[in-house]
Amino acid sequence: MIYQWVLGGIVASLLGFLLLDRSRGKRVKSRAGGYLMEKMKDECVKSSANGECCSGFGGGTDVIVVGAGVAGSALAHTLGKDGRRVHVIERDLSQPDRIVGELLQPGGYLKLIELGLEDCLNEIDAQRVLGYALYKDGKNARLSYPLEQFHSDVAGRSFHNGRFVQRMREKAASLPNVKMEQGTVTSLIEEKGSIKGVQYRTKAGEELKAYAPLTIVCDGCFSNLRRSLCNPKVDVPSCFVGLVLENCQLPHANHGHVVLADPSPILFYPISSNEIRCLVDVPGQKVPSIANGEMARYLKTVVAPQIPPELHNAFISAIDKGNVKTMPNRSMPASPYPTPGALLMGDAFNMRHPLTGGGMTVALSDIVVLRDLLKPLHNLNDAAALCKYLEAFYTLRKPVASTINTLAGALYKVFCASPDQARKEMREACFDYLSLGGIFSNGPIALLSGLNPRPLSLVLHFFAVAVYGVGRLLLPFPSPKRMWIGARLISGASGIIFPIIKAEGVRQMFFPATVPAYYRGPPN
Repeated sequence: MIYQWVLGGIVASLLGFLLLDRSRGKRVKSRAGGYLMEKMKDECVKSSANGECCSGFGGGTDVIVVGAGVAGSALAHTLGKDGRRVHVIERDLSQPDRIVGELLQPGGYLKLIELGLEDCLNEIDAQRVLGYALYKDGKNARLSYPLEQFHSDVAGRSFHNGRFVQRMREKAASLPNVKMEQGTVTSLIEEKGSIKGVQYRTKAGEELKAYAPLTIVCDGCFSNLRRSLCNPKVDVPSCFVGLVLENCQLPHANHGHVVLADPSPILFYPISSNEIRCLVDVPGQKVPSIANGEMARYLKTVVAPQIPPELHNAFISAIDKGNVKTMPNRSMPASPYPTPGALLMGDAFNMRHPLTGGGMTVALSDIVVLRDLLKPLHNLNDAAALCKYLEAFYTLRKPVASTINTLAGALYKVFCASPDQARKEMREACFDYLSLGGIFSNGPIALLSGLNPRPLSLVLHFFAVAVYGVGRLLLPFPSPKRMWIGARLISGASGIIFPIIKAEGVRQMFFPATVPAYYRGPPN
């Protein structure tokens, strides 16, 4: 193993002046006190003459938000706190029950603090997450978040998604200028190429229309409104099978656990003080049938032998209990059609594989960017000028979003098992590279956690892993076969990351300052 350390030192020296970019962050000095609000806003007042919804705000609505998940609720509170009159329309205001959206990275937690929403993590039994434990072939490595520069409260958080969403909704609805209503938006109202509002059906079945200068669509990964606002190229590389393990302890407390299993990764992380979420990745769009027992057999015979022994009994008990859920894992690069009067946010706008738990971090970061862009504007009525101005949003969001999106897609492909020898070597090299510790683990973990959203640093670390893998093949004695595998390893690494970068947009990702929209000022 000595030559691996030598090779690691060589790689660090060659790329040192770039790889030594450390994640930076501002210290967090204070946190808001908890506040629980149980009253949602009253139903809107309908004009019987035309079926239009009156906001009850006197001067009308400034922003309609479609959807009240993590993105929609956080956005409604943020805009409401800035004095905007916000009408939120959510299909179902009961507590969601999901198996994703349960892990908030430290970078996302910092954004939550920036938005004044960190107290939404109170009273839901949220658990601190300090890093990851990586497992492969009986070996394991602990990878901690580089949090030394931050306040002691800053860490990842994991929780029941539904509890977190309800707290966010309650906090948004507590503002007098935010109205939260249950209803299903069926279409956007378009006039002369501009979006004027939405048509929706209330809980009672009434068909209404609501109008506002700006409509922001945050209706999630299954959005039925995105097609008119973007070019949705949705890919479903795999599905998650979710279980809850009870009354057991993770081998590394307060850490997410990633098992590099065959055929694809298995995740474990705490979601309460006595529950651990297990997500089993199943490649492809089809999963074994739950109804006929095929799923239980698959989990017991294929998955159970590969998980840490400390979790085996609880895993089998969870299968026997039968509460198994599935969820397709979707990825979709952001490819918007700038449309006057409308904007996409959250999973309706941009998705990545949930392996790295980066979705909420991207959504919260996007909200911070949008808030800062909208703050100088006294009104939003000039739809064309506003649309032109908000083109800056698509560029300003790129450093965080593209880093997390690219890393999620690349890591998933590297972590999946493959019969190809070059892919096997890349997977082994990635595990060993991260196991070296120091900058070799801190750099990638800072990227994954959203603490250091730098696309160039991501690309350098990714190819440092590939170079490290080639070096392992060529030492101590190269051979033609090993050299050929090494060449295929580099080629395979390029084939993994470059298509993702292309989809994200090379110019916006690496050279955002060269995009004219980057400098666009607010309209007069």
